[in-house]
Amino acid sequence: MEIKFIEKGTSRIKFEIKGEDHTLANSIRDELWKDNSVEVAGYNIEHPLVSSPIFSLQTNNKENARKSLLNAIDRLKKRNKELLDKVSKLK
Repeated sequence: MEIKFIEKGTSRIKFEIKGEDHTLANSIRDELWKDNSVEVAGYNIEHPLVSSPIFSLQTNNKENARKSLLNAIDRLKKRNKELLDKVSKLK
C-alpha cells in the first residue's frame, strides 16, 4: 500500500491509497465521520479495475486534517486488534 498526497493543507487534504479498494476506503471514511471536527470525508474510485480510492478530507479550523486522519487510523487499528483477539479465543 502506498499513500500519495495530492493536496496538503492544514484543514484540507486529498490523497490516494494505491492498491486498495472499497474495503479499506469504507472503513477509513466511516471512522473519519466519528470525529466531530470532520466536515467532509469521502472518496471516489474512478474505475474499480484500474483505479485506487482518492480521499477528500476537510476539518473545521480548530483541527488539523492530518491529525484527524491519523486518529481515525489509530482507532481502526484498535478495533482490528480487538477483533483478532476475540477470534483467536474461538479456537
